[in-house]
Amino acid sequence: MDVTTEDLPPLTVAVRTLCEFTAKAGDLDVRFTPAPTAIEGIEGHAVVASRRGAGYQKEIPLSGRHGELLVRGRADGFDADKGRLEEVKTHRGAGALARQPANHRALHWAQAMVYGWLLCERDGLERLELALVYYDIGSRQETVFTQTLDAEALRQHFVQRCEAYIAWAQLEHAHRRARDAALAVLRFPHSDFRTGQRPLAEAVFKVARAGRPLMAQAPTGIGKTIGTVFPLLRALPGQQIDRVFFLTAKTSGRALALDAVATLRRAEPDLPLRALELVAREKACEHPDKACHGESCPLAEGFYDRLPAAREAALTVPVWHREGVRAVAAAHGVCPYYLGQELARWADLVIGDYNHFFDLSAMLHALTQINGWRVALLLDEAHNLVDRARLMHTGELDQLSVRGLRHTVPKALQKPLDKLNRVWKALNASESNDGEDNAYRVLPALPDELMTAIQQAATAVIDHLVDHPTTVDAALQGFLFDALHLTKLAESFGPHSLCDLTPSRDGRTSVLCLRNVVPAPFLGPRWAVAHTATLFSATLQPPAFHRELLGLPEQTAWIDVDSPFERAQLDIHIARDISTRWQHRDASVAPITALIAAQYAERPGNYLAFFSSFDYLDRVAVAFEAAHPDVPVWKQSRRMSEPEQTAFLARFAAGGRGVGFAVLGGAFAEGIDLPGDRLIGAFIATLGLPQVNPVNEQIRRRLDTLVSRDTGSGFDCAYLFPGVQKVVQAAGRVIRTPQDRGVVHLIDDRFAGAQVQGLMPRWWGLGQRSAEGE
Repeated sequence: MDVTTEDLPPLTVAVRTLCEFTAKAGDLDVRFTPAPTAIEGIEGHAVVASRRGAGYQKEIPLSGRHGELLVRGRADGFDADKGRLEEVKTHRGAGALARQPANHRALHWAQAMVYGWLLCERDGLERLELALVYYDIGSRQETVFTQTLDAEALRQHFVQRCEAYIAWAQLEHAHRRARDAALAVLRFPHSDFRTGQRPLAEAVFKVARAGRPLMAQAPTGIGKTIGTVFPLLRALPGQQIDRVFFLTAKTSGRALALDAVATLRRAEPDLPLRALELVAREKACEHPDKACHGESCPLAEGFYDRLPAAREAALTVPVWHREGVRAVAAAHGVCPYYLGQELARWADLVIGDYNHFFDLSAMLHALTQINGWRVALLLDEAHNLVDRARLMHTGELDQLSVRGLRHTVPKALQKPLDKLNRVWKALNASESNDGEDNAYRVLPALPDELMTAIQQAATAVIDHLVDHPTTVDAALQGFLFDALHLTKLAESFGPHSLCDLTPSRDGRTSVLCLRNVVPAPFLGPRWAVAHTATLFSATLQPPAFHRELLGLPEQTAWIDVDSPFERAQLDIHIARDISTRWQHRDASVAPITALIAAQYAERPGNYLAFFSSFDYLDRVAVAFEAAHPDVPVWKQSRRMSEPEQTAFLARFAAGGRGVGFAVLGGAFAEGIDLPGDRLIGAFIATLGLPQVNPVNEQIRRRLDTLVSRDTGSGFDCAYLFPGVQKVVQAAGRVIRTPQDRGVVHLIDDRFAGAQVQGLMPRWWGLGQRSAEGE
């Protein structure tokens, strides 16, 4: 559907955005932290409203115009009897307000005054009392500041804010018109679609038009990234979608998205599309030895005074990738990380990590709600989302680390930490199994007394950090963030998670963990916020497993895209006479070594051999090198740096020969591209099942009670499905283009089973091959 200028919304801005754009000045200062999460903020607002009288109005929708600019938002509360409009802010720490930066308070007053004028205009009020209500979520105490202003003063303030913003709003409106006009006629950047690419693109476009989610299983090599980015951008004008969030689990996924944008720009050099790459703070920070405030970091000093020029300069940069944002930031003397955070408000396509939308305090999710955006999601390599979402909604605290703090913290903090340790010690004793103090155990319920002690200790640390804002104690801050995350998860604890105790390194203390098993209750509300979402991967089998654990709605569509590859391109052999089960590992080393050697002798070239652990990898690699010293060998090691990973991959040169040994599920088992003869074969010496240990067994048992029978058993969901996904991903490194030819050896008798083969790609044709062919 074509979109005309009349279809576009007027110049519209949220009150918060208007004030943040026009009223922020001075230094960047994040010392007034740790800030409450978005959920805590909502809960704090509800508590304040519950304390007011029966006539108190909350969440009041207000709007007003200045010229062509429409300003709208929701005021927190209005007490008609008192004639008082309230702007509620949540914070942590009793002494925080005394040290609140002046520019923070000025911003809050600006928001209150804008809402004040909108209310005066709506109700014909001549005067109004405004109140800033600061609610401490820890102590549950309120601090209130008030001032009374007449309507004319509020009107003048409103006009001043609008005049300061309207030029930018006109620029944004013009950009949106140009963007939508260009996207409405955007052409595919290649001469034709690859096999499988067209049905994928059509499915993405259709669900965007229908406002539904889509799970797309599409084989490696068809160009999934451009095959999803292009149709979704094409759908933006017709659906009046404001933003696209391309979310991925790994840096390589961000690079593919940026490559897709570059491809579109090569075909359409003047394409008015703003694409932003979000990076982690530690990777963007120019002064990691300094704190984020003007008294410490030169890039924080006067940040908001220099931000407008930096923001305007960014508009001249075609793509806001990491280096591009850094260059703009350097030219204007501002922090590149926080410049990137600012540009997220103005980007059309934001490329970032899953956590930018799905974490408890995710920035992109918060911006979506604040601004009322209509957003579309693209999730790259979506088979990773189950594990990543579990980690986002899992929290733990190590008693051993807490005990270590006792010797380094100020005296005022020793008492709450001592109390925490005493309560913890008592819990360890009461929960011991048959005298085994170091046993793993699942608690039947949250340990309320321990959680209270953790919260009290965290509150004491907050008060201390607020009173000593220049203090830099990484261990203390680490404890605080872990404690706050844990206590926040405790508020939503339920059957979807486990509460367990694991022995610490010393064997006498323990680690308390709230361990998420099924992330659906956390992710479900996030899917509801998005207009459409496409989750794509080469391994989304079985779809019911992902749909149920991720909390996707019932109307989620599914497509299994045909492969562009032919069965003849890939020789698959199943080593039925070898078991890689843990108890058979020693016996498997020699036959695996012989198998690799025989394949290499038959067709010399570059191969990857995958194993379930570094220990297993080392044992086979040592045996192979000893038996075949003439064959080049290189090995993945634990905690490889990025340069070391690059060097490992560089060994797979065109025309090269040798065997690289790697861990299944690791950095080289997915997300790497070695086309042609850079890689001609793979050996996968394991079914990929997660290790059988007490934690995974508890997850299996919990899944048995939570997951529907149609999805699978607890064993299937905890072990089999994740394991086979790793196998398929690793095997997918071999055939990358329609011209590639290669071989995969699946080394374990269990690969011959019908259930396992049913989870493999259809184009492999395993169920149709004869035993002789295998």
